[in-house]
Amino acid sequence: MTKVGGSIVAYTDRKWESGVLLGTGDVSIHFRLIHYDTLSMLRNSLLWASTNPFLAERLPRARFVRRATKRFMPGEEFRDVIKEAERLRAQGIASTTTLLGENNNSLKEADAVLGHYLTDLRLIDELGLDMEVSVKPTQLGLDFGIKEARSRLLELAEATESIVWLDMEASEYVDRTIDIFLSVKEQRSNVGLCVQSYLKRTPDDVARIASCDCSIRIVKGAYNEPESVAFSNKKDVDRAFEDLTATLLRGRAQGGVGRVVLGTHDPSMIGAAKHIASDLGLTEDQYEFAMLFGIKRREQLRLASDGHKVRVLISYGSAWFPWYMRRLAERPANLWFVAKQLLP
Repeated sequence: MTKVGGSIVAYTDRKWESGVLLGTGDVSIHFRLIHYDTLSMLRNSLLWASTNPFLAERLPRARFVRRATKRFMPGEEFRDVIKEAERLRAQGIASTTTLLGENNNSLKEADAVLGHYLTDLRLIDELGLDMEVSVKPTQLGLDFGIKEARSRLLELAEATESIVWLDMEASEYVDRTIDIFLSVKEQRSNVGLCVQSYLKRTPDDVARIASCDCSIRIVKGAYNEPESVAFSNKKDVDRAFEDLTATLLRGRAQGGVGRVVLGTHDPSMIGAAKHIASDLGLTEDQYEFAMLFGIKRREQLRLASDGHKVRVLISYGSAWFPWYMRRLAERPANLWFVAKQLLP
């Protein structure tokens, strides 16, 4: 997103007009959505916005922004998550939940996050929900040391029999995240790791992790990374996603017990995964699809009705702005939905 004077210019594949994005009395942010032949600049703009403190402080106050986020998260409280998880359960769809936030400022904050997840896990168990938790390593104190994050992840894994997923954050955290994961995996089998197909190093990481027969969730990735580290072209990211899918499904076909979870809404990726699995002789219950709450709901239902395992990630919490900007960057067409929230 490019700041021009007092305006913010966003690029999209649709033509639109202009208007006031936010007015707070002493500051007004105007926007223009203009046509651009490629979505790469729009994606970079949204990723820039996700790390901008000025926007993070002001945009969440805007009514239309809060209204637009309802598509992707049901609310800021865990009770909102429970309500949607129960609705999904009735449709044959499982769920995963995550408390939004990252890069805690103190170990006290990391302890608060840990306590929050432990409370969530107790309630999930009481309600008998097929719901797992997914946590970011920096939420657990990684910025203050590997041991800090490791001890908290281990405590979470010891509190449940279900999988505790460790998310992958920006590339600077990858080595430490993998070290934490493998260390906890030696003591608890119920941990899983998220990997990002847009990182060029991921095939080597997966080869290392898969040798431990681990549960792995593949996503495309949504952090602003340099081209030396990550693919910027969608075709390259998609190709890497498909290659990783094939690698993990082959491992499953050869007797691996680690779960293979494919985090995608892309019909071509879903179709490719089903084709690869069929060629390998895998059945629908030997791999899973993970999708975000509010995106491709009909596809979620269709896959579930066809016998596929589907798990929907339901996010909650007050620290949603960076996450929301990254979700828009993953699929810039969602920006048109946000723009429509400005209409009466």
